[in-house]
Amino acid sequence: MRPKSRTPKDMMPKRTKIATLLADGKTGFDTTVMGWIRTFRNNQFIALNDGSTNQTLQVVVDFENTDPALLKQLTTGAGIACTGQIVASMGKGQTLEMKATSIQVYGECDPEVYPLQPKKHSLEFLREIAHLRFRTNTFGSVFRIRHHVAWAIHEFFHRRGFVYLHSPIITGSDAEGAGEMFRVSTLDPTKPGLNEQGEVNWKEDFFGKQTHLTVSGQLEAELGALALSEVYTFGPTFRAENSNTTRHLAEFWMIEPEVAFADLDDNMDLAEGMLKHIVKHVLDQCGDDLDFLEQRLLEEEKNKPQNERSPLALREKLQFCLDNDFARVTYTEAFDILRNSTPNKKKKFQFVLDEWGADLQSEHERYLVEKHFERPVILYNYPAKIKAFYMRLNDDKNTVAAMDILFPGIGEIVGGSQREERYDVLREKMAAMDIPEEEMQWYLDTRKFGTVPHAGYGLGFERLILFVTGMTNIRDVIPFPRYPGYAAF
Repeated sequence: MRPKSRTPKDMMPKRTKIATLLADGKTGFDTTVMGWIRTFRNNQFIALNDGSTNQTLQVVVDFENTDPALLKQLTTGAGIACTGQIVASMGKGQTLEMKATSIQVYGECDPEVYPLQPKKHSLEFLREIAHLRFRTNTFGSVFRIRHHVAWAIHEFFHRRGFVYLHSPIITGSDAEGAGEMFRVSTLDPTKPGLNEQGEVNWKEDFFGKQTHLTVSGQLEAELGALALSEVYTFGPTFRAENSNTTRHLAEFWMIEPEVAFADLDDNMDLAEGMLKHIVKHVLDQCGDDLDFLEQRLLEEEKNKPQNERSPLALREKLQFCLDNDFARVTYTEAFDILRNSTPNKKKKFQFVLDEWGADLQSEHERYLVEKHFERPVILYNYPAKIKAFYMRLNDDKNTVAAMDILFPGIGEIVGGSQREERYDVLREKMAAMDIPEEEMQWYLDTRKFGTVPHAGYGLGFERLILFVTGMTNIRDVIPFPRYPGYAAF
């Protein structure tokens, strides 16, 4: 029996997005718009927003001929549909408006309890109601730009013939060797089965072994690259680090390309090209949202001392990164610059640098970018002892072919390397770092059977969004942040 067709009366009317109306600028026609009321003034003027843009459409209500009961429902936050004629507007700051002929309220919103009133709210408050913060101008702009950045990334790799690879979220390996991973288990935590040694018997677990949420899709991406030549992953990764900072999350997204027949120079070229492609796309496609966020940042920084303000406005910062080649500096050169710098000599760095081989901290990275070179920096050839086992050992035996890209205001945004393709050298490095061969045999096989030079990197998606939006807390550029003590929604 065929399902009963819906009558025209039952069907949802087709709507036009507010962004489309404002971009077209046409008047003299009837249409329907749907969205949420931002304000309703004088029982006559609705400021309607549908999320397609920060701008609102003014809907003019004929209040003298409108049911008073309906007028009472037109409150901030209510979800409505309005049908009427689009006409030129004489109002300030708008080119067109709608003269409503009918209004339907889909969802009422009690103004007495609705948390988002037409006033400025702090970011801290909005984090507490993250399920509603999408409705604010700030987060509307942030998440529309986040979408555009994701689209630009896929576009960049697709145009270059890369294959998009989905790497596993549940993994039996630790790509970073950090050990700070979330365990995945179906065992009863109050009474897990024990083996003869009195340890948890992981063979009784769902996968028959210990498994975790992935910290990186890199190792699996390497497997794909060593057959498909050029692949990339783009997915969630997890770190069980007790880091309560403005730059760390427990769940975040990573973009990780891997390229066969590539060395460190190729890797740096690819990463710089990708970042510039993304920045150009945002400048070209996100003008209104950038304008709003730039003005928001200027207002926010008015209360800061001059030396703490951004030296460039948001658009200027993005354009600057687009117009200037990234500085390429070895770790050793950067270490010498930092060791001889005034902040280091006067012990103004929290982590004073003295001995070659120290791991650079965010304060050091930002000094290089913002004070010394005054442009994005690519550091390469790091000390082997502070980098992962899979990075290619250089001929000096002390450094590896690793690289990090540092951005103003952010510090490290990309980390990558040429991978160690030599079977014997890789085994020696694994043994030195106590990485058991039996657990990584699948990885070693790629070096036994047709190994080739290859390279790749990881881009922290949220840190990139911080940079292009000018936001200052990473918890404000991901829809539902996860951090120590917090996993709402």
